[in-house]
Amino acid sequence: MNPFYVKRANLPRNMIENSMFEEEPDVVDLAKDSTAFPVYPYEVVYEPRSSRLLVRGLGENDMDEDEEDCESSARLLGMSFMNRSSAHRSNSSPYTRQAPPRSCSRPSARTMVVCVLFLVIVASMTMVLYFLPGYFLLFVCHTNKTTPIETVYPISTNGKLFPWAQFRLPQSIHPLSYDLTLTPNLDDMTFTGRTVINMSVHHNTNCIVLHGANLNITKATFKVGLEGYKPRQQIAVKVSDDLKTGQYCVLTLHYSANLSHTYDGFYNSSYTDKDGKKRVLAATQFEPLSARKAFPCFDEPAFKATFQIQIIRKPNYMTLSNMPKAKSTTLTSGLVQDEFEKTSVKMSTYLVAFIVADFTPISKNVSKTLVSVYSVPEKKEHTDYALSTASKLLEFYNNFFEIDYPLKKLDLVAIPDFLAGAMENWGLITFRETSLLVGKQSSPLEKQVVASVIAHELAHQWFGNLVTMSWWNDLWLNEGFATYMQYMSLQTVFPKLDIGNLFLAVRFRALDKDALNSSHAVSTEVNTPEQVEEMFDSVSYEKGASILLMLNACLLGEQQFRKGIIQYLDQFNESNTDTDGLWNSLTQVSTQHLNVSEMMNSWTSQKGFPLVTVSRKGDQVTLTQEHFLLTSDNTTHTSSLWNIPVTYVNDSCSLAPECRQVFTLKTKSGTLKLPESVKWLKLNYRNTGFYIVHYGDEGWDALTAALHSNVSVLTHEDRASLIHNIFALSRLGRVSFHQVLSLLNYMSNETETSPVTEALLQLSNIYRLLDKRQEHGLVSRMKDYILDHFRSLMDKQTWEEEESVSKQELRSALLEMACSLNEENCTQKAKALFKDLYMCSSCMYTCRIPGDLQRVVFTVAAQSDEDWDTLLHMYAHATYDAEKRKMLQGLASTQNARRLVWILKAGLNGDLIQTQELPLVISRVCNGFTGYLFVWDFIQENWDQLIEKFPVGSFAIQTIIKSATSQFSTQAHLDQVQGFFSGLKERGSQMRSVQEALETIRLNRRWMDQNLSTLRKWL
Repeated sequence: MNPFYVKRANLPRNMIENSMFEEEPDVVDLAKDSTAFPVYPYEVVYEPRSSRLLVRGLGENDMDEDEEDCESSARLLGMSFMNRSSAHRSNSSPYTRQAPPRSCSRPSARTMVVCVLFLVIVASMTMVLYFLPGYFLLFVCHTNKTTPIETVYPISTNGKLFPWAQFRLPQSIHPLSYDLTLTPNLDDMTFTGRTVINMSVHHNTNCIVLHGANLNITKATFKVGLEGYKPRQQIAVKVSDDLKTGQYCVLTLHYSANLSHTYDGFYNSSYTDKDGKKRVLAATQFEPLSARKAFPCFDEPAFKATFQIQIIRKPNYMTLSNMPKAKSTTLTSGLVQDEFEKTSVKMSTYLVAFIVADFTPISKNVSKTLVSVYSVPEKKEHTDYALSTASKLLEFYNNFFEIDYPLKKLDLVAIPDFLAGAMENWGLITFRETSLLVGKQSSPLEKQVVASVIAHELAHQWFGNLVTMSWWNDLWLNEGFATYMQYMSLQTVFPKLDIGNLFLAVRFRALDKDALNSSHAVSTEVNTPEQVEEMFDSVSYEKGASILLMLNACLLGEQQFRKGIIQYLDQFNESNTDTDGLWNSLTQVSTQHLNVSEMMNSWTSQKGFPLVTVSRKGDQVTLTQEHFLLTSDNTTHTSSLWNIPVTYVNDSCSLAPECRQVFTLKTKSGTLKLPESVKWLKLNYRNTGFYIVHYGDEGWDALTAALHSNVSVLTHEDRASLIHNIFALSRLGRVSFHQVLSLLNYMSNETETSPVTEALLQLSNIYRLLDKRQEHGLVSRMKDYILDHFRSLMDKQTWEEEESVSKQELRSALLEMACSLNEENCTQKAKALFKDLYMCSSCMYTCRIPGDLQRVVFTVAAQSDEDWDTLLHMYAHATYDAEKRKMLQGLASTQNARRLVWILKAGLNGDLIQTQELPLVISRVCNGFTGYLFVWDFIQENWDQLIEKFPVGSFAIQTIIKSATSQFSTQAHLDQVQGFFSGLKERGSQMRSVQEALETIRLNRRWMDQNLSTLRKWL
């Protein structure tokens, strides 16, 4: 991380972890006589790139109307060997085309005889090979349309060509409904399944391509007809004719598989109950690409269908799925079959979910929906807040969207072992325990975290579930909207949670990431599993939410934006769309006759954001825009332009919303008039726009003087915005660090949370960067500078319970900074609180440290070897998850090298410390001087294990890479990081997060080179 780039705030749904890399796809040949040739496990063929199940001989069609990827066997016969193994063929291969000679000579008679004989032999061999069944005959997807002969098909692991060459599935067959029966065995961690798929034929085709991974297909049946047919429990019969447009067909597949040992697909989990006994369960996590690991399916968002699910279980377990349970039947085996109602809505496969566990619920009826919160029995008392919060938010969303939640029930389930923050499965939302469970004495700040996650996931029931993006390139339509609605709903329904400070902070972090050349457009091309995983980042979430906030702020009338999204939900109800669909819906309801698409495309189709520079001359103000890009490479500069709704206030009126004025900047520069009597101008009112502003030296001086004179002359959002912007401009080299320090001199008068926390965060990044460079003199002076400017605020903080969320945020930031700098009053108080807590627990008394102070107290305690051991014991026996997580952060902050090595290995092994917490452990360890080099060595030594547990490109891997490299600032470290990742090849070398890491190290080095002398002078 460059000196000002910080770890992004935890997302409510921090990320979705899936794996595509354990097995390759099954290929089942149904072109044979089904009764004579059953499909045994050894006949399964795998294709590594696409993880797709192919039912051969039954056909499929083009990927789109304009570009077919299917050819007849006869046409491809001469291309049998033109595939991905071509690079390994000898140059003498008869299948390698040779360049024609420049001139020809007349052949001799002998030569002509030899040539004719050779041609006869070749023709004979060709006919023999052509009629050899199933050997050189290619089963490829073909239609009546022609396809360029250059099409190259990948090779399956059996050496044959796989008959589909695209990452995306063909559009020839669409699923209508699934009937799933699953029998999990939690003793040996396996399951068997039967999937019946009713399908319609959209284009003439001769094969069906769908997804399946890690599934051992044991039996397949197929029946074709003009109406919907129920399948026979048989292996597929040969279909002599192509499937025709308008036909309906049914495919039945029987299979077995292992429950996943990672956090995706149908995976096993466990927890220890109050008696110390290990309990096992099975749960699902399908987004983005893992439904195919639980059942064969068309695993893309646009292939929506209905689902009927049956689960066979032991009597001592219960089951949950998307829909209410219809009935339970005891089988002759003693097992119980739970049958769930057929889904009343069409769903994408990634939203399907089921759980086999021994959870306990509490429930409440809200309108026509039964809302329930499930947890392990020991934690039932921690579910009340979640039920109350979900009920209120469901009522709010029903009214706000004017579309009622469509299902009969809504379950919220706390999973003991769950990597994502939460997952919005329709009707069965799954959560980490820390994201759903709240203790009776939890602090308001802990309640804010839980409410944020619930609000995010409930918003998805409309944005993502009811209306779904067509493909992962538009993931922001799901995540950006859910993030925006999360903050907007909490501001309305739970104003005491004071969510505005958090929303402001995450918008700053999104700007930081988007300032890098390694960033990407909000809507960007996605062509590989890794690229799908990498879309789950702050650009899709927080930048998506930020541009929606900006759009809402510039639409005249409070209800215009709401009307537009209601129109969007109505128009695309139970279907799929793209970004243009959203903009068109908003344009239709605009009373300003605003072309929303024209305005907003510049924000979604190109990466980055604008820097708006202000210059004044008399009564004329000139605004100029350019791409804010931190990378110094001249070849990366762009001529990008944005359609910017620039808002501004001035010294005559700066606080009330009525003071805000708007100027639309579409071109490189624009001019507005302002009275010469105006002393200063502040752009981007309350930071609702996604851009950074440079005021020039005179403009910054005027704003600095205004804040020194009266800190309340601007809103706290505008003050925080100035702090963020000037640090960003320092990184860019547009302002000196002296100007940064001059602005911060007003901080002794600051009392609001957001400006203080932003300033502390930026200064902390510089402090840590200097510390890692072993600039001991500067580190000491930076410490003195921070304490001098913030000591008065630090001294005012109390250590008792505090009800205000904003004050808790301010207090925790100030005291964590003070204790990290070893400020004596802070560390002594933290040690005393920890001692009291330990004594109480030893004497069986109930003591509690305020939730917002737990992390700072546990961190201070962990610096002592004796207290670290005590904290580890407390961690092992803690039951309340939010507190336990803060204990883990404290343990990971030790500077004892042996303990750091132990905690990293423990997180990887997953016994005492759950592996889901490893990214958090790594992030925390890297903050310390001792730990950050250990982490880099640990990652290099254990990379293969890491990508087994967390998919390549996933948010967990992004976090690990960023944490480990963001504080490097030397050429030696740059070379190490570049060398390691370049050697990984398909195991991670092409990840966007690797490019971001390399870019950040270069920027850190540049900033240090440019600013060390200034720091020595001005500190």
